[in-house]
Amino acid sequence: MSGRTIKRGGKSARRTAAAQGKAQKVRTAKARTGSLIDTLMAWLPFSEAQLHRIFLAMILGLAAVGAWMAATFAGVPAMARDQMAVLSHDAGFELHNINVRGTSNLNELKIYQIALADRDRAMPFVDVGALRDKLLELSWVEDARVSRQLPDTLVVDIVERKPVAVLEKIDRLVLIDKDGIELETIGEARAKGKLLLKGSSAGKQIAALTELLDAAPALRPQLRSAEWVGNRRWNLTFRTGQLLALPEGKDRSAKALMKFAQLDGRNRLLGGKAVAFDMRAPDRIYLRVPGRTDPVEQPKPAASESPKPKTSDQAKPTATKKEAP
Repeated sequence: MSGRTIKRGGKSARRTAAAQGKAQKVRTAKARTGSLIDTLMAWLPFSEAQLHRIFLAMILGLAAVGAWMAATFAGVPAMARDQMAVLSHDAGFELHNINVRGTSNLNELKIYQIALADRDRAMPFVDVGALRDKLLELSWVEDARVSRQLPDTLVVDIVERKPVAVLEKIDRLVLIDKDGIELETIGEARAKGKLLLKGSSAGKQIAALTELLDAAPALRPQLRSAEWVGNRRWNLTFRTGQLLALPEGKDRSAKALMKFAQLDGRNRLLGGKAVAFDMRAPDRIYLRVPGRTDPVEQPKPAASESPKPKTSDQAKPTATKKEAP
């Protein structure tokens, strides 16, 4: 019997084995990669479908930004805006009417002049924010609101400042509000009956004066003018023509004014014979009476006493003092 030789393994067998080994490694790597992705996906609060949509939206967004930048460089937005303006005009969306509300002292012509500066602009492109800023520059305007009423109307709502006094300047009279803002120059006829402020920087002290008068509200309607003296204190002149000199300092002047209101309520000082009352000295009230060269000095009564200031017809002064300016 002839013998046969059996060969174990040749080149083809080795190549097959190598190929199978590589395939196994690839499968193992894919399995590991797949398990890692699955693990990460499990931690994310999105499903796989949602994540795909997010990636798609990001890609589309980047593409849109790129397209917009390219169009900007090419001048397309300006062209589109101009075309839209033309279409708006053709459709009647053009500024023709202005409806102003809330004014009583402000000259509405000033509002029309500001608003009509945009009359050639299509309504969708009227800058209502810029228009409001310009209106706030007017002295009478405390606040303003501007809105579109399509197709052709702007509605302007105004909140006016309220005048509280008249400020006397060297060459004119000016209305001011509670913050001392100058509103408008007026004549004497229009200033009649309003509180008149005098003295340097008096307009800046209007808030302090208002707080002072709140201490004795019964005297406010009887007040004709207030003078800020030496940038430190007030002289008050009443409608009777009588003058009250108050001391320096916020607390001292408020206490003196309250004391004067109490005395007036009990003894009717306003409208009496005294033409001036000086309360600048502590615990003393000086009354100036016509026909006397020196003011009458009267000590302030104790709390338990009924205050009754003396005049030249009632008693001679216990002391005299020259009236300070």
